[in-house]
Amino acid sequence: MYSRKVSDLTTAPGPAALFTGQVWVDALTPDAPDIETKILRVTFTPGARTAWHIHPHEQILVVTLGRGLLRRKGETPQVMNQGDTFIVQAGEEHWHGAAPDSLMQHLAVQPAAASQATQWLAHVADGDDHLLPR
Repeated sequence: MYSRKVSDLTTAPGPAALFTGQVWVDALTPDAPDIETKILRVTFTPGARTAWHIHPHEQILVVTLGRGLLRRKGETPQVMNQGDTFIVQAGEEHWHGAAPDSLMQHLAVQPAAASQATQWLAHVADGDDHLLPR
């Protein structure tokens, strides 16, 4: 059995190569070879977001605070509210982050191996009309 107490967590800034805006990441599960599921707590300031990316396995996003946006390639953004759960299928190009006027925090749950195999793509540009839900 493993446990992680909040006092053991080290909050790290989201790397600029992967995120736009201020983002903080907490790994809630330890890096251990026998841990098959990775859970990250990701906190986005208003308007902050991931770059476009693709996971080789499904990713579950559980919104724990605020309001955000999730956009899959070719679709309009979906609003993500506190308490909502989204499942992004393997191979779906997507991005997610905070709404322009709200903080957003979510848990990202995925197979541990998937986090190393995520394909990171272009940043979502500021001012793009697809940042706002229609």
